[in-house]
Amino acid sequence: MTAPDSPAALDDALSTPSPAVVRTLQQLDGDLIVLGAGGKMGPSLTRMARRAMDAADGGRRREVIAVSRWTDPAAAASLAADGVRVLTADLLDRPAVDALPWAPNVMFMAGQKFGSGGDPAQTWAMNAIVPAWCGERFAGARQVVFSTGNVYPFTRMAGPGANEQMAPAPVGEYAMSCLGRERVMSALGARHRSPVVLYRLNYACALTYGVLTDLALQIRDGVPVSVTMGAVNVIWQGDANAIALQLLAHGSVPAVPVNVTGAETHTVRALATALGQRLGHTPVFHGEEAADALLSDARALPVRLGTDLDPMPIDRLLDWTAAWVSDGLPLLAKATKFEVRDGRF
Repeated sequence: MTAPDSPAALDDALSTPSPAVVRTLQQLDGDLIVLGAGGKMGPSLTRMARRAMDAADGGRRREVIAVSRWTDPAAAASLAADGVRVLTADLLDRPAVDALPWAPNVMFMAGQKFGSGGDPAQTWAMNAIVPAWCGERFAGARQVVFSTGNVYPFTRMAGPGANEQMAPAPVGEYAMSCLGRERVMSALGARHRSPVVLYRLNYACALTYGVLTDLALQIRDGVPVSVTMGAVNVIWQGDANAIALQLLAHGSVPAVPVNVTGAETHTVRALATALGQRLGHTPVFHGEEAADALLSDARALPVRLGTDLDPMPIDRLLDWTAAWVSDGLPLLAKATKFEVRDGRF
């Protein structure tokens, strides 16, 4: 696979559906609606869904519908040009939600993370009220509800991380509101017999953003790298997109949580050192590794999907990230803040 060397090439890499995604959408009936499609992952996931449906349908034309406020009009225009039905709606406006077309397949990606420390009320509104309205509007639909590994407690650095059987113990307003989203969607799923997957993700990387991009920028710019949060899990965003679409076929009543991340745990020190070698800079570290970190155990994922996964190898992702940053290619300028330990984003 060739390293992306432009935004267009990156978008193509992030939205190319795997055969498993095509098979999944071939087996499912009806249209697909993506709620909150204008965020970091939304456009590429939506485009992957459109490409997979085109490959799966054999001339049959189902709709892929993308819903967002569209603060980036170019993203909306690009999806429309690719055959996606683009709708503009504020999901905090109940009449706007009620007016959305119903679809039997739902990707719920709406939410708020950054700014949660300064405006917790808005964070709770986005992460708990919006799910309530959308869960009612799409009663009976298959739903993949994007959540986060932040709902888990920190686990020891040497262990495999939190698995789906571990009780949530969120730290901070953001993580608590995300657990609120899960509880609301689970309750409505049970009420309306909607098969729901709670998609607990951390951390997607897409060259324009992600833990590896954060580290590469710090190393390039001579900014000391904090190692207090001493380990992380990462996953290529293209893999995360593909897994989300496959999980449409694996929801249940009651809702089921699914950890989505890479199979390995990586120390921040090792990732930074590897990136430094590729960038030609020696990273400067500060702090000491804590005994625990925010880590997820995704070993149950292949079992749930019923297939082996073929994720992007970490060495390739490191190569691509270093090349992207070295070449000065466009960035989202949205740091993950993975190093935060008090839950204040």
